[in-house]
Amino acid sequence: MKLATLPNGTKDGALHVVSRDLKMAVRATDIARTLLDALDRWEQVESPLRALADKLESGQAPGAVPFNEKDALSPLPRAYAFVDGSAYVNHVELVRKARGADLPSSLYTDPLVYQGCSDPFLPPSAPIRHQSEEQGIDFESEVCVILGEVPQGTKKENAARYVRLLCLCNDVTLRNLVPRELEKGFGFFVSKPPSSLSPVAVTPDELGESWRDGRVHLPLITSLNGTKFGDPEAGPEMHFSFHDLIQHVAQTRPLATGTVLGSGTVSNKDRSRGSSCLAEKRMLEKLDTGEIKTPFLRFGDRVRIEMLKDGRSIFGAIDQVVEKLAG
Repeated sequence: MKLATLPNGTKDGALHVVSRDLKMAVRATDIARTLLDALDRWEQVESPLRALADKLESGQAPGAVPFNEKDALSPLPRAYAFVDGSAYVNHVELVRKARGADLPSSLYTDPLVYQGCSDPFLPPSAPIRHQSEEQGIDFESEVCVILGEVPQGTKKENAARYVRLLCLCNDVTLRNLVPRELEKGFGFFVSKPPSSLSPVAVTPDELGESWRDGRVHLPLITSLNGTKFGDPEAGPEMHFSFHDLIQHVAQTRPLATGTVLGSGTVSNKDRSRGSSCLAEKRMLEKLDTGEIKTPFLRFGDRVRIEMLKDGRSIFGAIDQVVEKLAG
């Protein structure tokens, strides 16, 4: 089942069911007004939503309309929490080298996470607006899960039952603001502005065998200005699975329904697969030649993030242009 949120004049939009080929949609507000409403009542509404999805696939859903992913909001336009991991150790190593930071001794045993901006999540086709290119604007292409209510103390063996949906994320980072925040010893804030989620979120069964062991075993494709920037595999080198991440973040607190949990930037050691952020590519240039050649994002640049299965887009595309913030 595929779900999307379309504008209706409210901050949280209207829940829609979307066809598997992303061509048609039908309003689902008679079942649940918003995606968060659906997640809050998942045991009651999942079956009616799936029945509506079946009708849509068979062409028998009353009121079905063409789906234009560029009209979509993020599936959750605002969420109670965005917890972002850093499950790809290769990325952690490269980015920390880039800013001259030591690698933590627990890198391979204890997941890194931070709590990001979840109010709002930008629409997947909305501009990325910031004051200055000097802030070091960067994209980060990620996979996310959207969770049901997770009890405190949940173990990874039981974590799969709380994964309701999957989507993609562009986790925007202002790289040049990161060092002076971290040197204070208190974490990210101004360097981590609003991110975007993919137009569509899907139930795990939509991925078939590509969703296993708490990982998505498909390439994540990022393009910059129409040229492929990277297509690393999201599964094999995800050192900490989503199940590991859930166990880690639920150690000392329950997780609210609708929590978005990110994988961190997808990264492979195989350099032929490219990168999922500019910081990683810049560090590789520095290691290879001693000189960084790739700039951070400039106004007018376009970033596109997508994942395909059997040649079809699963989640639709995050497709954003960088613009100067007015004023």
